[in-house]
Amino acid sequence: MEFRRILVRATNWIGDAVMTIPAIAEIRHRFPDARITLLARPWVAGLYDNSLVDDIFPYHLARGAKDLPAKWRLARQLRKLDFDCAILLPNSFDSAALLWAARIPVRIGYARDGRGLLLTDPITPPKPGEIPDHQRFYYLELLRRAGLIDRIPDVASIRLPGIPHLVQHGRNLLRLKDLNADWIGVSPGAAFGSAKRWLPERFAEAAIQLARHSSAGVALFGSQDERALCHKIEKRIAAENIPVHNFAGETKLDEFIAIASTCTAFLTNDSGAMHIASALGVPTVTVFGATDHIATGPTGPLARIVRQQVECSPCLLRECPIDHRCMTAVPSSLVVKEALELIQLNKP
Repeated sequence: MEFRRILVRATNWIGDAVMTIPAIAEIRHRFPDARITLLARPWVAGLYDNSLVDDIFPYHLARGAKDLPAKWRLARQLRKLDFDCAILLPNSFDSAALLWAARIPVRIGYARDGRGLLLTDPITPPKPGEIPDHQRFYYLELLRRAGLIDRIPDVASIRLPGIPHLVQHGRNLLRLKDLNADWIGVSPGAAFGSAKRWLPERFAEAAIQLARHSSAGVALFGSQDERALCHKIEKRIAAENIPVHNFAGETKLDEFIAIASTCTAFLTNDSGAMHIASALGVPTVTVFGATDHIATGPTGPLARIVRQQVECSPCLLRECPIDHRCMTAVPSSLVVKEALELIQLNKP
């Protein structure tokens, strides 16, 4: 199969979007002369640069039956762009319905969420044990089963493209804020729910110890909704006379990526920030509890997972109904130990 104009429907959340990067890179490699357009939510669009895709088409509309007239207008817009193939990375019915309405001749995606009839190439999803457990292989397997690639490539680590450029951009952003120190990055939030969050005071303890050991400051990251959480940690760190800056709510996605790329190490929960930091090759330590560290953990030799096995983990719940034992069992000393080992490993 050869295609001239390809539309790739991106996944909706940052962590998932990072895990699709190997698949998008394979699409680019398989179709080097095609014009590849990414249909993406605005909050994930900043992950992608022009080495992966040629255009990014922002998708703002609500899911489901909402905004139906606007969705119909968008489908007509897409129809005019003359795509000859669409590859759907998310599993949703909504994503398939839009591209069916756009009359794109070839529509490839997993046959899930009752959408098989909307796809010209409905692909049977893999069963447990048929592919490696990590989510990045799920997206690569879609391409293999569709006949777009011959085999799943050996992708040991997910890496964002253009890391040297991102580091330089991040340093420039820091200079504009008169922030020139080395930084330990900390992202204490998690959008999925509080069950994924390690204790704020332990993030503070670990950051303080690492900052002292590395003669670094602490950079706190999060959404605007997480600014108060980050402020609590900021106050504890500042009380120890350690340079600290709360970036929560201050950065757009591309700015966060650039600044995170400059960090000496990164401490985080299972979150989009975790996926980005590890994909930047920054030494990343993640505290896992409620979620599956095997399926959605960070990748590469500079990523470490810290968890304590308890009988109810991973529960995959948004909120802990008992005592949050999977997180309270993780001491700050263990996180510091893993981070120091990674920092040493990453030295030139």
